[in-house]
Amino acid sequence: MIGVLVTFTRTEKFDRSTVAKIAGELRGPFEGMAGLRFKSFMLDEDGVHARNFYVWDDEDKARAFFTEELVEMVTGIYGAPPTIEYLDIVGFVDNSGT
Repeated sequence: MIGVLVTFTRTEKFDRSTVAKIAGELRGPFEGMAGLRFKSFMLDEDGVHARNFYVWDDEDKARAFFTEELVEMVTGIYGAPPTIEYLDIVGFVDNSGT
């Protein structure tokens, strides 16, 4: 498994309702996506960082997803270019089935 943390940073704060609207509008394509275990849309307490966190089954699928075209598209949506970090998941707890 691999985690991917995508961070959008702006000088002005993100509006929580705007980020929630983005999450609602963009969730559909991720539902049932092959290789993607989950994705979350998040907003930091300071409001200047919107973050998306992904957990993928396979590193190749994760890296293939983040194309230049995708980066360009999400830059337009969030109004800031993303920083993309790939993280080795060495342990995972999933309580969704309990």
